[in-house]
Amino acid sequence: MSLLSHLECSLCTHPFPADIVQTFCKDCQAPLLAKYDLEAARSRLDRNDISQRPRGLWRWQELLPVHEVNHRISLGEGDTPLITLTRIGNDLGLQHLYLKDEGRNPTGTFKARGFSVAVSKAKELGIERLFTGTAGNAGGALATYATRALLAAIIFMPLDSPLANINECRIAGADLNLIDGLINIAAQLADEKARIDSGFVVSTFKEPYRVEGKKIMGYELAESFAWQFPDVILIPTAGGTGLIGIWKAFKELRDLGWLTNNNSPRLIAVQPEGCAPLVKAFTAGAATCEPWIDVQTVVAGLRVPKSFADRLILQAIRECEGTAIAVSDATILVAQRQLACEEGALAAPEGAAALAGLIQLVKSGRVKKADRIVLLNTGTGLKYL
Repeated sequence: MSLLSHLECSLCTHPFPADIVQTFCKDCQAPLLAKYDLEAARSRLDRNDISQRPRGLWRWQELLPVHEVNHRISLGEGDTPLITLTRIGNDLGLQHLYLKDEGRNPTGTFKARGFSVAVSKAKELGIERLFTGTAGNAGGALATYATRALLAAIIFMPLDSPLANINECRIAGADLNLIDGLINIAAQLADEKARIDSGFVVSTFKEPYRVEGKKIMGYELAESFAWQFPDVILIPTAGGTGLIGIWKAFKELRDLGWLTNNNSPRLIAVQPEGCAPLVKAFTAGAATCEPWIDVQTVVAGLRVPKSFADRLILQAIRECEGTAIAVSDATILVAQRQLACEEGALAAPEGAAALAGLIQLVKSGRVKKADRIVLLNTGTGLKYL
């Protein structure tokens, strides 16, 4: 049984009931975040008991928002491997370097986590038609989980998205609409069509539950490090559900009293130089981003001119004393090849951006030799061959 208590605006903290359909705070134009009865969780749950449950995202059921087991839509997502990068670590003079390989998820990316939870909650709330704008991988994940839930998926995606993303949506039976423009235009069209057709939008942070699936990455990392967080986590960041999810996981585990060390991980947002609105805003000390005008990058999943959760992402980075860095497409592609050739890890370009970012941090002396460092590979490179 879920210990979900309510939803809360991430800006004004106004509470919203969680037993009805919710989107975002219309007054603040800000995401809603799920809140749990952590006092009840402390008295009822034991972290070691959870560790003994069958593997997968849903072993954390009390700290996920779906109440009834029969509403859960799962394809075996979660509990992805944490791989030691020995050779690359030695190359960089780092003692403890790891890759969290989200490419092992169903649909091949960490999007599976978010849509397992969001589609499950939509089913529980009686929603029948789900709409999203996507840069690619979210479309495939929505199509796959929606068809398993017997729900309709209506997807808007850029014409030049990777072919694998397009084919995923089609083969899963989604209503796929290819558009001339980036994800911001796709999201606008999804919003408009959902209003006309009385549907529900599951675009990034336009609803509160995708991030709940992503936060379990943080739970898994803490568990893997003996209930501590690693010192540094490099996260390819576009819409920001991965970064916010891990930040949320840290705060929940800290408040549960389950951590043996309450030191916050330094979260590093990595973006391509050709689309780096968060980096620009962070460097300028701004609270929000300006839309990136001329998007130029080969990394399809990071072509997001402005995240709906930009304020929240920047707040999280600053709160944990992290940073935001931009890397060139050339260094991303070199890093992708390095991961494959030296470690046998076939990472997506988005995931390889994390290694490119780490190399930049090492060169500038911003990480320590003994730091425990995790690179988040958001998806499999097989989709890009």
